[in-house]
Amino acid sequence: MSNVVTIFTGDLVGSTKAGQDTVDRAMSVLQDAAQAVAQMAMADTRFTRFRGDGWQIYLDLPRLALRGALTMTARLGAADLGISTRIAVGTGSVDRVGPIHLSDASGDAFVISGHALDAMPRNRRLVTEGRDHVPDWQAAIFQLVDWQSARWSPAQAQAVAAALEADTTLTWAEIAAQIGITRQALQARLKGAGFDALGGGLQAFESHDYDKVSR
Repeated sequence: MSNVVTIFTGDLVGSTKAGQDTVDRAMSVLQDAAQAVAQMAMADTRFTRFRGDGWQIYLDLPRLALRGALTMTARLGAADLGISTRIAVGTGSVDRVGPIHLSDASGDAFVISGHALDAMPRNRRLVTEGRDHVPDWQAAIFQLVDWQSARWSPAQAQAVAAALEADTTLTWAEIAAQIGITRQALQARLKGAGFDALGGGLQAFESHDYDKVSR
């Protein structure tokens, strides 16, 4: 296993206006999304809620950073709650991870992720940083998919989430059946969301060697 990990630190946008019920429902969606990411990584992501509208997850496979962030974004968009989340992805080392949650965890990746969220521009929802472990091209891809994902309709977001999470052995018809639509409807939604354009970015992230220092 790599000694480099990824931490997602996020918070809800517009939580004060949304009201407590909507915030709680959004957090429930994000917790379910974190479980989907955990299934991808085959490891507990330890979803932890902070300060009412903040949250964090642990991912010991940095190569899944883009897929994981898009899954969290798409799941919340599909819920159509009128609320979004910012996500700062920090890649680095960890000193301590709690057995159940992340409230007492520490390490470089946590610091990087927290600082990235604090410094995130108001118009951004997705950023990634990692000092020596995250090359410039990854930050650029995150900026592009940030713009792209902000334009998904709830139906498109649902389709993207299903496609991102699907077992590679499933057909489009089988993926469509999981969310109760036809294959044609799934493919139309994915086309509208620009899903095909994500393929190269996902492949680049998932084939990158995170144990090597990037230049």
